[in-house]
Amino acid sequence: MDHSEDTLNEMDMKTYIPGKIICVGQNYRSHIAEQDGRFPAGPVLFAKARSCIIKDGDNIVYPPEVKELDYEVELAAVIGKEIKGVKEDDVPGYIYGYTVFNDITARDIQKNESQWYRGKSFDTFGPMGPRIVKQKDFGDPYNISLKSYVNGELRQDGNTNDMIFGVYNLISYISQSITLYPGDLISTGTPSGVGVFMKEKKLLKPGDEVICEVERIGRITNKIV
Repeated sequence: MDHSEDTLNEMDMKTYIPGKIICVGQNYRSHIAEQDGRFPAGPVLFAKARSCIIKDGDNIVYPPEVKELDYEVELAAVIGKEIKGVKEDDVPGYIYGYTVFNDITARDIQKNESQWYRGKSFDTFGPMGPRIVKQKDFGDPYNISLKSYVNGELRQDGNTNDMIFGVYNLISYISQSITLYPGDLISTGTPSGVGVFMKEKKLLKPGDEVICEVERIGRITNKIV
């Protein structure tokens, strides 16, 4: 991404690769409830490698060393203008738009290592798309439905009104310490229904088809190979 351009004007989804990918963990009340019930004191941030990005219709590759592969439907914001130290109320003017993100995760790697980066960043672990809906067309991000399906079975059925830290609050918080540039991606967390926390784990396996859907944007479909 060329940081010399202070404003993102038009973006082609087919060629878009984020400059930075900053994700938020444990940001839905329902997702906390299906885990240990301990709410975070502040936003839980982690990064994914930009090389993990794939698009709608691309395959997710199941790495040989991974034993527990999981899905996470998320609403992601694309930054449109350079932002540093901005107040929450001013954040909308810095967002280019929104897209669907699937935070594919190797749960066993995530659990066994002291950080989440590798377990979240294997190649193909970042499906996104199918388009970016501009901020002015998308509107308020605080009452948006999110769903995921595996082989046609509804797994996640949440709403952004369940977020602990809202979209604008998150971006303001991040911008206090990290300069965000046009094209950077902020993925804002996932609701309950992920495979690893079900009574009987329902994790991904080769041949599965995963659909992630966000209201006002659409859905992405990816197959595990």
